Amino acid sequence: MSIVTGKAYLSLGSNTAPEANLRSALVALRERFGTVVASPVYQMPAIGFDGPDFLNAAAIIDSDLDPLALTEWLRALERAHGRLRSNVKFSSRTLDIDIVYFDDVVLDGEEPGSLQLPRPELRYAFVLKPLADIAPAFVDPVRDVTLAALWAVHPDREVAFVRVVL
Repeated sequence: MSIVTGKAYLSLGSNTAPEANLRSALVALRERFGTVVASPVYQMPAIGFDGPDFLNAAAIIDSDLDPLALTEWLRALERAHGRLRSNVKFSSRTLDIDIVYFDDVVLDGEEPGSLQLPRPELRYAFVLKPLADIAPAFVDPVRDVTLAALWAVHPDREVAFVRVVL
């Protein structure tokens, strides 16, 4: 991968001690990358399983790491917050942070365990809504439309998600 630096658009979520874990994750991002543009935090229902609601947010950072190295750094941050990865896709989490976009990089993720950009979870309100709040004019490199336009046609666009102050 030839990218040395870039703007990374991140999705953050937690439903286990979520306020503390999201607050701590944002502090760690600021300590490592400097300025962090953070979205409002929203309380949203768990998707794919019965569990406590999640707190979800988005953040934008200027990364000096390429997408693969950044992913490894984020996985270490998750582990530091008690995240244990399993084969269960939908479950409670202390901390979940994913790169949704890295500039306009497109990675197909076809190899097992490889990175896919943009992330397919963008279809969920818990990813798209916070990102559209802080980067409405960002153009999705695959769909060639802005995040604001994607949110404007999302099925959950009329839902009044509860905002949470960390």
